[in-house]
Amino acid sequence: MTVTAEGPLPAEPYDVAVVGAGVVGCAIARRLARHPGLRVALVEARDDVGDGTSKANTAILHTGFDAVPGSLEARLVREGARLLTAYAAESGIPVEPVGALLVAWDEEQLAALPRLAEKAEANEYRASRIIGPDELYTREPHLGPGALGALHVPGESIVCPWTTTLAYATQAVRHGVDLHLNSPVTDVGRRDGLHVLGTGRGALRARLLVNAAGLHADTLDRRLGHDDFTVTPRRGQLIVFDKFARSLVGHILLPVPTALGKGVLVAPTVYGNVLLGPTAEDLDDKSATASTAEGLAALRDKGRRILPALLDEEVTAVYAGLRAATEHDDYRVRAHPGQAYVTVGGIRSTGLTASLAIAEHVMGLLTDAGLEPGAERPLEPVPMPNLGEAFPRPHQRPELVAADPEYGRLVCHCERLSRGEIRDALASTIPPRTPDGLRRRTRACAGRCQGFYCGATVRALLEEAER
Repeated sequence: MTVTAEGPLPAEPYDVAVVGAGVVGCAIARRLARHPGLRVALVEARDDVGDGTSKANTAILHTGFDAVPGSLEARLVREGARLLTAYAAESGIPVEPVGALLVAWDEEQLAALPRLAEKAEANEYRASRIIGPDELYTREPHLGPGALGALHVPGESIVCPWTTTLAYATQAVRHGVDLHLNSPVTDVGRRDGLHVLGTGRGALRARLLVNAAGLHADTLDRRLGHDDFTVTPRRGQLIVFDKFARSLVGHILLPVPTALGKGVLVAPTVYGNVLLGPTAEDLDDKSATASTAEGLAALRDKGRRILPALLDEEVTAVYAGLRAATEHDDYRVRAHPGQAYVTVGGIRSTGLTASLAIAEHVMGLLTDAGLEPGAERPLEPVPMPNLGEAFPRPHQRPELVAADPEYGRLVCHCERLSRGEIRDALASTIPPRTPDGLRRRTRACAGRCQGFYCGATVRALLEEAER
């Protein structure tokens, strides 16, 4: 097992280098790990996996009911939903099948529901149905007044995106993949049949290259001579409401979608909170993840119509993420056999759901590009810590606390986080290097007080582990 974050990179060439350790890059690395004869590197610019787009999304496990029929995205989301549901059950990743309601607020939106139901059928999702206002308000009694009906999509679920990405990466590393953090790719060339990646930690060489660089996939693609797509960062700001708001909503509440995306939703999370968002702001800056007063005010206006009582609840946090939007309405996944190169671009918010299917698809493209993977093996399951409220947490399991009292010593009282869970995260295969990394692994400081009471203790434990 190799995880590095400093020092020079290995001089010996890899068979495959995957650039980008978001949810898709980690899924691809995990898929490659099934072939023990391959030497694989997962190269990440930041100091943790899943620290870009993958950490800041709406955490929905989609059915693919509203994808463009016949598109690559539609197929991979459909396949990926099945694969991720099974993988989550195997790995202990929290998933809640709460279902979704696409709410029509005017006659034009109501008239669009049959077309959305037909689109779902075309995407092989046959469980959706149109419901009237009586059933809608029975299902969601706190919904704002004036809704005319909805499309019910019972298969939509909520999932933990942090644990999913970390599970993929952990499984990959435990099966031989080298993870190189703090290694932004600043240059790429080709010499003697090898890709040579220039990074902040020196050069890395690989026979085949996979570009899963997310927001920067177009930049890397152009350095390799292609002009297939342009990533326009689309900022999505979200508001996180306190756990007391959770009883207000039972489903994912979606608007009728537009060309900019699914629009502003209200959704529960597996952590027990309620999300309101996201905005959809096309920007030029690929690092613009700050929230704005205007964006948050717009969200509150939308939320006031969807679920008026939500606006009376306490706000726990606000955050913003950037989606890798392109000028195309489909993923941009291409093999370039002459260059021993595969690009995985334009992966939007459905990438979490589609991640395992994307990895399978990329594996086929790598074979077309010249990879000889060799023998295949099953991967040992990786049990992940449960961060979901719908399942027993360690402090709620008497047998676990009896065997190890550290699981009964709470550090973060807002999130009911024990010292034992922090200890486990700090000693894990891919340990956190920052308070944010620890939060994504444990929910430390993610609650009502945002670390006001436990922050100093949490930071001290993190610093003690670094010594």
